[in-house]
Amino acid sequence: MIAIVLFALKLTAWIITHSVAILTDALESLVNVAAGLVGVYSLYVAAKPKDKDHPYGHGKVEFLSAAFEGTLIGIAGLMIIKEAITGILSPHEIHKLDIGMYIIGFSAVVNYLAGTACLKIGKRNGSLALIASGRHLRTDMYTTVGILAGLLLLYFTGITWMDGAVAIIFAIVILVTAYRILRSSIAGIMDEADTDLLQGLIDTLEKNRRENWIDLHNLRVIKYGSTLHLDFHLTLPWYFNLHEAHGEIDKMTALLQGKYGDSIEFFVHSDGCLDFSCAVCSKQDCASRQRTFLKKVEWTMSNVLSNEKHRAK
Repeated sequence: MIAIVLFALKLTAWIITHSVAILTDALESLVNVAAGLVGVYSLYVAAKPKDKDHPYGHGKVEFLSAAFEGTLIGIAGLMIIKEAITGILSPHEIHKLDIGMYIIGFSAVVNYLAGTACLKIGKRNGSLALIASGRHLRTDMYTTVGILAGLLLLYFTGITWMDGAVAIIFAIVILVTAYRILRSSIAGIMDEADTDLLQGLIDTLEKNRRENWIDLHNLRVIKYGSTLHLDFHLTLPWYFNLHEAHGEIDKMTALLQGKYGDSIEFFVHSDGCLDFSCAVCSKQDCASRQRTFLKKVEWTMSNVLSNEKHRAK
């Protein structure tokens, strides 16, 4: 609803002034309207529970929503550049520029407030669609402020080609935003590793490591909407029975859910330790130790992601 009102205001400002720079702002707001509708639908789909056809849930739809929004933003940026070049080659008179600046100045304030709210809610819920919309609205605000500054120069200098030049500058900003949104959505669709998330998980496990957690390797994380699917191999003492092994996995589960919330799923493969594990196992009361403890291997990004049990080197 906010996006529709802002588009109407900016379209009115463009009709009044005939400014290509203001048209830049209006087209971006039109994208906001379309992206907002798609975003709302994607949130509805993402919130659906798992079913027979979608055993991992419907969260990936948010990546498609973000990709759609990025594509629309890119198209808008190219259209703006085309109109701006036409305006520079064939300059036209700008009308009632002061009224147009008042209108887009008001829209900048509204965009900032709406974008900040979307980012806050999106980060809290882990929603890529809301985060993408929030970033877009905030970028829209910065674009509007920049356009407003350019229009002020035009207003006081009367240099007509400046209108098109300002539009081109901020069309490039819009295209960069489109690239970033598309890049993040494609990364999600392709299950690209989130290094920041992985590093946070590894740091938490290393800091709270228990002596029975001898080794951790082959760690992978896939994100579906706000749900994290965590997959790894955990080496435990070979003589643990099923209940004892499951108890250790439960402790690790509780640790990570305490930090990342209940929307995290675990697929844990438990391994029994082998003779070479003794050299890196700090367990004190092990009656089955076969080798002398040499050193504790610190869990890091490089050795935890590898599908290989740790050894003393």
